Amino acid sequence: MTTVLDVQRFKDEGRRFTVLTAYDYLSAKILDDAGIPVLLVGDSLGMVMLGYPTTLPVTLDDMLHHAGAVARGSRQALLVGDMPFMSYHASTEQAITSAGRFLQEAGMHAVKLEGGGPVIEITRRLTELGIPVMGHLGLTPQSVHAMGGFKVQGKTDAQAARILADARALEQAGAFSLVLEGVPSKLAVDVTKALRIPTIGIGAGPGTDAQVLVLHDMLGLTTGKAPKFVKRYANLAEEITRAATSYAEDVRRGTFPGPEHEYSANGASPAKDREEVRYGG
Repeated sequence: MTTVLDVQRFKDEGRRFTVLTAYDYLSAKILDDAGIPVLLVGDSLGMVMLGYPTTLPVTLDDMLHHAGAVARGSRQALLVGDMPFMSYHASTEQAITSAGRFLQEAGMHAVKLEGGGPVIEITRRLTELGIPVMGHLGLTPQSVHAMGGFKVQGKTDAQAARILADARALEQAGAFSLVLEGVPSKLAVDVTKALRIPTIGIGAGPGTDAQVLVLHDMLGLTTGKAPKFVKRYANLAEEITRAATSYAEDVRRGTFPGPEHEYSANGASPAKDREEVRYGG
């Protein structure tokens, strides 16, 4: 199983690695079988699974529900649970309780927190208690309103200096890795060179130690124009539309179900009829 020590070794050895989001049992199992070393149960599930316009409405119970499903599907990956909005903002004690639930109840191996500032001290306290923390700087979606929208961060010298300072502080506080989202490529390279811990980029160019994408973006399961940083490795939305259309047409024509999909009366084709009925509608 991949551990936080393994991802540090990946950086030390100059081995780039991949991270993908997962939100359910089946996708986690498939990605685990594909050898993806790190799975992030992202609060992005609010947008791609629950239909919210931002990640802000996602609750801790939402996250624990999906994280538990992912844990049941994975055997090899390092599992990271995303701490949702207002699950760690009120106090360090609240953060400890929320993070502990990810490990104790949902089977996660680590948690992810957005931002610097007060999050740095929370990171320090969590890591002192043995809870691994992945940091997240740059475009932090939980601060979307403060940022005036989903906008690239770190474009000015002052912003870049702040991100670099926060990155160093998070490392010193014990974070085992750092997500850099929506920042200029040069800044991502500067942060990556400045840190001993691995950086994980999303919309941060090719200079980070790892890359993360939202699974639905990578598979082409989202509709509309994809963000600039996304590469679609499949177009499953079109495939699903095609399959659903074909299914509906077969039902209208009466060609589905066919004889091969039927159960026979007692005594006929007994071997086939012993097949288990796995689930219904």
